Amino acid sequence: MQYLSNSRKIARALKPLALFEADVRFASHVVDSTQWQNHRSTSVPVSPGMNTKPTQSHMTGLMMLRSSFSSEAKHVEDPTEAVKELHGKILDSVNVKRSMPPNAWLWSLIENCQKEDDISFLFDALQNLRRFRLSNLRIHDNFNCNLCRQVAKTCVRVGAINHGKRALWKHNVHGLTPSVASAHHLLTYALENKNANLMDEVMKLLKANDLPLQPGTADLVFRICHETGSWDLLAKYSKKFCKAGVKLRKTTFDVWMEFAAKRGDTESLWKVDKLRSETYTQHTLSAAFSCAKGFLLEHKPEEAAAVIQIICQAYPDEKKSALEAEFKKLVNEWPADVVKHQNEEDKKEVAASLKSDIPAMVKALVNSGLRVSVDLDELNKNEALLS
Repeated sequence: MQYLSNSRKIARALKPLALFEADVRFASHVVDSTQWQNHRSTSVPVSPGMNTKPTQSHMTGLMMLRSSFSSEAKHVEDPTEAVKELHGKILDSVNVKRSMPPNAWLWSLIENCQKEDDISFLFDALQNLRRFRLSNLRIHDNFNCNLCRQVAKTCVRVGAINHGKRALWKHNVHGLTPSVASAHHLLTYALENKNANLMDEVMKLLKANDLPLQPGTADLVFRICHETGSWDLLAKYSKKFCKAGVKLRKTTFDVWMEFAAKRGDTESLWKVDKLRSETYTQHTLSAAFSCAKGFLLEHKPEEAAAVIQIICQAYPDEKKSALEAEFKKLVNEWPADVVKHQNEEDKKEVAASLKSDIPAMVKALVNSGLRVSVDLDELNKNEALLS
């Protein structure tokens, strides 16, 4: 009986300490063992006859402890004032008042993000909100897709790319649902900054998190490869898109064929054109000129002229300026690109061939009755074609 009585006294003495420790679960992160031991060593010892209600010092200590627990914002020194204020209101609501804050606060936090430090505060708020929804509201679903896309878009807008990549993980502590739309924001950033490495990372994240490839994804990937001169990456991912059964857009084929023509790779050019013909019967303007370039590389100026003549007849008069732009690129830009991609021993031969075949193509177009606005003097001045 004496033993039972002593056990009950000890249990009553430990209640306030247990209450105090339980509150810690609402903070962002558990502190390390050293910090926790230091905190406990400063607590007032509880004896059997002592008041078991939490004291003001307990509550003050708890508030200080909460402020030190922050997974994302812990080491951030310079958030904008608006973001800092909204972050504090959200955490106060879920961790102290234990009530769900208005949705407008989170949307306002997203809109006010101006730099990477702000994004750290945003992700910390998301983590706290997810924990509150799960533990208090029993909501197991992630945040809605629209909000998740907006988070990824905001990360890109402020240049917080590493945070943006985290939004593509299907298993995350922030309640974000990964989507191809979120990935497209990152790929658009990679295109604008001509960053093939980032594109490659995003594509690996899509695969790792079981996100499906889409036509828009292919369009962005092919354009990035073209802009960065990454032919090997384009060859790699073109196989993946075709294997996945993705229906490539006309613009995607345009980029693919233009890149092959720029490299002087007629074998790849005709393979891509055959693949294009299985989906689309007619050439676009860009695809037609790529085919013409292929014929020029094979020393067939008359066939090159025939392809261009067909597309010119199908083109409306109000879009003739686009034709002129393609002719200008063919004469002024393309020859230099082709020669640059050739082996040293082949450069002179290719340059001499283009220098004679391009005028022959123009002559054939004129003889067919087509008005061609091309300055062949520019071709003769092209340094890449000068021996």
